[in-house]
Amino acid sequence: MDQQGHGSQAPMGVGANVPYQAYPQLYHHQQQQQQQQQQQHLQMFWADQYREIEQTSDFKNQSLPLARIKKIMKADEDVRMIAAEAPVVFARACEMFILDLSHRSWAHAEENKRRTLQKNDIAAAITRTDVFDFLVDIVPREEGNEDIGIPRALGAPAPAGDPLAYYYIQQ
Repeated sequence: MDQQGHGSQAPMGVGANVPYQAYPQLYHHQQQQQQQQQQQHLQMFWADQYREIEQTSDFKNQSLPLARIKKIMKADEDVRMIAAEAPVVFARACEMFILDLSHRSWAHAEENKRRTLQKNDIAAAITRTDVFDFLVDIVPREEGNEDIGIPRALGAPAPAGDPLAYYYIQQ
């Protein structure tokens, strides 16, 4: 019996001698620790990014194709001419944006004890981060559907090896 007179001890292996009433507090504490670790990880990420920017002298090697970035920039009819360094700056900004969103999305996947990044993880990262508000309508959150795969064609099995064998139904 615990202090309240209840016989509510956790079964062996779950957290022996810990009353069930303590689980919400333990979970909340564990969640706070995880969030603090994520914040520290993001702070270290951005510190590394700033250090890398300050030390960069060679702007010729980009991980994103500059021609494609320039083409996207020219898609705006108001843009007439583009200085040579503008696509380079955009490429670096896009790379940093993708890295930041990936870090935040991965943190959500880890919170849910998964090792596979899913669309819902990206949507959660967008929802949790104010600067990503402009993406809320582009990547809608699918509450409760992240683990439910429905075979397409109303239950018909998809061909073997089809990478799109399952899709998610949006509510």
